[in-house]
Formats: sequence, C-alpha cells, structure tokens
Amino acid sequence: MSSTRTLFLVSSCLALTLISLTLVLKKWHLGLREEGGGDDGPDADLKLDLTSEKLIQQLRERQQELLPFYLNSTGDQTGNETLNEEVLGSEQGIGCSDLSGMTVVDLLGSGYTKTVLKVLTQQGSAVALKSVNEQGSDMRTCLEDFRDPQGCQELVSFKLRKEVILLQRLKHPNIVEVRAGKNEKSTLVSESVSLILLFIGLCLSKMNINVNVLIWGEKFKSVCLGLVRLLQYLSRSPLGSVALLDFQPRQFITVSGELKLTDLDDAVVREPSCRIDSDCLLQFPLRNFTLPCSSSGVCEGLNQLRNLYNAYRYFFIYLLPHQAPALLKPLVEEIMNTTGELKKNVEETLEDFEKVLHEYKSGLHLQNLQPSIHIYYAVVRGVKTAGDMDYRCWPSYEQQACVLSVHNALEAAHICSSHPQCTSFSLSRQRTWTG
Repeated sequence: MSSTRTLFLVSSCLALTLISLTLVLKKWHLGLREEGGGDDGPDADLKLDLTSEKLIQQLRERQQELLPFYLNSTGDQTGNETLNEEVLGSEQGIGCSDLSGMTVVDLLGSGYTKTVLKVLTQQGSAVALKSVNEQGSDMRTCLEDFRDPQGCQELVSFKLRKEVILLQRLKHPNIVEVRAGKNEKSTLVSESVSLILLFIGLCLSKMNINVNVLIWGEKFKSVCLGLVRLLQYLSRSPLGSVALLDFQPRQFITVSGELKLTDLDDAVVREPSCRIDSDCLLQFPLRNFTLPCSSSGVCEGLNQLRNLYNAYRYFFIYLLPHQAPALLKPLVEEIMNTTGELKKNVEETLEDFEKVLHEYKSGLHLQNLQPSIHIYYAVVRGVKTAGDMDYRCWPSYEQQACVLSVHNALEAAHICSSHPQCTSFSLSRQRTWTG
C-alpha cells in the first residue's frame, strides 16, 4: 500500500469518526430534549441546541488537533497502521480486566485534566496510572458550560488521547514507556474512548528530580546530557520538530537515575508559520529572541530553540556550573554562554555535551594536574583509616562522610589537599558509570 493511499485512508477514518461523533452527539441531545419535554418552550430548546453545537464544535477542533499526529509520520504502511491501532486500543493495550486487577496504593498527583495514581499490577509491579481527573477544573468548567457529562468526558479526554499518541509514537530512552487502554463507560463512539496511560516499569520511589543529593557527574550525565539527547531527538522526530510548550521540571521524573519525560499533552509538532521575521519571536520572562522567517514561510528551528532555552533556564543554570570539576569549567562555561544566548542549535549543543562527557570519563581534564602533589601522601595498602577521621563534605554520596568519585589517586590527592579537614583518603574498588 502506497504512503499516499495510507494517508488518505487515515484521513478518511478520522473524517468518518468525526461525522459519527457529530451525529451521535446530536442524537443524544435530541433524546435529552425529548425526555425533558417542552415545558420550557422554544427558547430553552434553542439554548440547548446552541450549547450542543458549541460542544460539537470544540470536539471537531480537538479532532483537528490530532490530525497532524496521524499525518506527520515516516509515511510507511506499518508505522501508520500501528499508530492507528495504538490510538484506538490494540491487543497490546490495557483492557478492563487488566484495570480491575490493579490495586491503588497512592495518589501521586492531579492537575486540571489528569490524575496520576500509584498502582500495583496483578504481577506485583508498581506503576503509574494516568486518567482523566473527574474532579479537575477542566471537567468542572466543561460541565458548567455544557451540562453534558458524556460530552465533557469526551472533550476532556482529548488531551489524554493526544498524549497517548505522542508517547507511543515517540520512542526514546528519556521518554517513559506507556500502554494505552480505554474506559468502556464511554458510549458515544467506540473509537472515541477515554484513554489511560500506564507508565511501564517506573521506580515509583524515585518519581521526582531531587538533584540536590546528586554529585556533579550524576547531574551532568543523568539529567543534563539525557535532556539534550532527548531534545535532539525531538528536533527530528518521526512526527517532525516537537516543541514542549509546557516545559517545566514537573513534566520530568527520574527512573533509576535517568531523566524521563512523562507529560506531552501540550506539545506541538509543527513549526510556526510566518510572513516576516517578527512573526518568529521567542518570548521568555527575561529574554526575547527573533529568528528569520524562511522563504517557505516557516520559522525553521524555532521549536528546538524554544526547548533548548527552557532547558537552560530550568536545568542548566542550576545544575551545570556548580561543583563542576575545575578543569572542566571552561567547557561548561562555554555551554552556558552558547545556550543562554541561543548561539547554537540542539545538534551543536549536544556535540559540546558529548565533548565534556568524553573528557570527564577519560580523565583528560586531569592532565594538567601536578603529579608532585603525590609527595604529600604515603601509600598504605590494605589498611583502613582509624579513629574519627570522617568529615562531611558536599556534594557527597553519603551524608555522614565525604564519599566522592574520582578518576584516579592523583585526583583524590588533589581534592583532599583542597579540603582543610582532609588528612588522608582511601580508594575503594567500587565503580561509577564513568568506569
């Protein structure tokens, strides 16, 4: 099947779904009016018709928002068919029987649209379950405007449906894995279901970014480097260039020390259109940037630069400069300058990060240390420090002692000589991610 025919079929399916949704909603509202009788007269009927038309219009608009996620793809038959199955609920998704076998353990959080619960599966695994927040402000506002519980369930669930599509279409180590399911209470249209996200294999005890307890190397690799690799992927994803409009630390978690993006319902996959350069404006609280409008009438690269600057102001500023190894600081400062001024794109920024990673892992940043520092220490093998020799330092792997990772004995001697409390140090066989 050709890619053109596949896209046509997908578009046709969406159109049929939208028509069906419109017809069923109209029929449902007519049924409501018949049940309620005509006691309130023609004015009440007219008001009900106008209200239902507004709701139907909003549902149409949400359908249009989802359309680019179907069409912006690699164009292969398998990819589109798989996407369609995943959105509508495939055999690999979550059925009602799976949900009924889960045990709710805790409420992890709730927002305007969604609720996240900690649940235990039948196999005993702890996972995060995300669903529509029936008590959220989005649902309350919809009910106040339309007084239509079923229609509002459909409307509010569109954000969750969008998130399912994106999280299942975008595959990257720094994006959470999900499975989609449906809430079969929805009776309007079988394809228009309330979808549920199940984050697979999350270590729920670490579902936050508590970076204050991390040493610099962990902050650099697990948070900042992982984030830049994610942004590079989003800049050239199968759906196009993805911008995270609601870019906040709360959209991320750490799983076994690795950064994971969990929230994509406010993402967009199209670069803004433009006529003049001023249309390509990036506005932030303290800085504004303007990109050139391309000859094709698109703000090319704006999405990735939006993501990059948000990474700078929410993560890099707080994590990169502080406690960086002295001999790596010039490279780190260069990254801070280029990202803070948006002088480089994501691809170039990732190259700078990979350079820092290489120097940090290989120990190249230690080449300028004076070997003569060794003369101040005597090597005693197989002997531990005696007495109350421990002292606290920060950052440290332990709270009650100064436990750091070093590349070799020379770096350990350099650190010890820079700490007034340090009179000796011991090296263990324990290894970190640097080897």
